[in-house]
Amino acid sequence: MKLADEQCQPVPRDQTPLGSVQASELMNDIPGWSLREMALEREFAFSGFPEAMAFANRIADLAQAQDHHPDITISYDKVRLVLVTQRIHGLSRNDFILAAKINRLHSGAS
Repeated sequence: MKLADEQCQPVPRDQTPLGSVQASELMNDIPGWSLREMALEREFAFSGFPEAMAFANRIADLAQAQDHHPDITISYDKVRLVLVTQRIHGLSRNDFILAAKINRLHSGAS
């Protein structure tokens, strides 16, 4: 099953964050994302502010449905995302699932 087909699951507070080896393996399934300080980051560029806002709003709807929320920064025609599971202060599978779903959302939008 592809990550984008999975659903985010509740993360217990005592769950251990993914290690660097596990995270590196999952990176293969989310092209365009970077692993920085045990967080996932990606920036998307658009032709203008309305397109960037529309994409950010679609991400917000997706994140709410998955109950897993990225940090979103909008700068005119760019949307920058950071994913980390705050509850465990590190990466969980949910971060990679949401990143894959965002990639799918973007490929359907462009």
